Amino acid sequence: MTQPATLTATELHTLLREGGAPVLIDVLTEEAFTERHIAQAQNFCVYETAFLDKVAGAIPSKETTIVVYGEGTHGEAAHRAWERLTGAGYTKVHILDGGFAAWAEAGLPAHSGKAASGLADVSGQFAADTERSLIYWTGRNLFNHHTGTVGLRGGSVSLEAGRLTGADFVVDFETATSTDLKDESLVAALIGHLKSSDFFDVANHPEIRFVLTKATQIPDATDGRANTRVEGDFTLRGQTHPLTFDALIAVDGKGDLYAQAEFDLDRTIWGANYGSGRIFERLGMHVVNDLVHLHLKLVARAA
Repeated sequence: MTQPATLTATELHTLLREGGAPVLIDVLTEEAFTERHIAQAQNFCVYETAFLDKVAGAIPSKETTIVVYGEGTHGEAAHRAWERLTGAGYTKVHILDGGFAAWAEAGLPAHSGKAASGLADVSGQFAADTERSLIYWTGRNLFNHHTGTVGLRGGSVSLEAGRLTGADFVVDFETATSTDLKDESLVAALIGHLKSSDFFDVANHPEIRFVLTKATQIPDATDGRANTRVEGDFTLRGQTHPLTFDALIAVDGKGDLYAQAEFDLDRTIWGANYGSGRIFERLGMHVVNDLVHLHLKLVARAA
């Protein structure tokens, strides 16, 4: 397998000072490029599907000498850019060994802009955006499954230096609907059954609520993975029991908080026993899985 040609920071610096210098490409996001980049670099993000089209528009000759770089030694972005460029026919593509980190460590000229604020920089109160927050659910038995959504009536989140310190959410079961059934009468029948005493007994126990009791940061969590273990009290059918799940929490450039989590909820802990083989015998085709799969999507704005 062909290995990419590499340049040290010193070698690249020498080339950039000479005539016929290579085209230097920072392959990370626009935000990362704005935060810091080598002074002569152009920015084409390798994570974009249009990466090759953008490079081709700026560098039409496949014989051009190109040097790509990413954050540091352990990131794969520069290697991925090299693969895509050489695969597209560019014949003189090099990788800056050690990426921007090596360049900065060598004390070579770089441009620094405003650093993007990370989660660790954020403290404050956030109010749930009920228009954009949603819970996706899946209920199953051995022969079939149903999917749907339910919204929030309201909620709040508190952060201190990026750490989750408070959360309180109320589910609005009146917004519950099915996404797999198309016949409105079947949807109404399914949601009516879920609201009944067979399942969540909404008429007698309308409050469905989660209140945080403890949150722990998950060590070494990388982007795209859960970074917080969430523990709290969940009230359903008039019963309150502990509930623990892992969540990914982040704040975007506008200051909005986003959180997502996926887990299975054992409905029988809260007394929703319909069709449970743990409770009833000889159910046959009427058995319903105890576990309900939930996918939470929360959007909250600074209060």
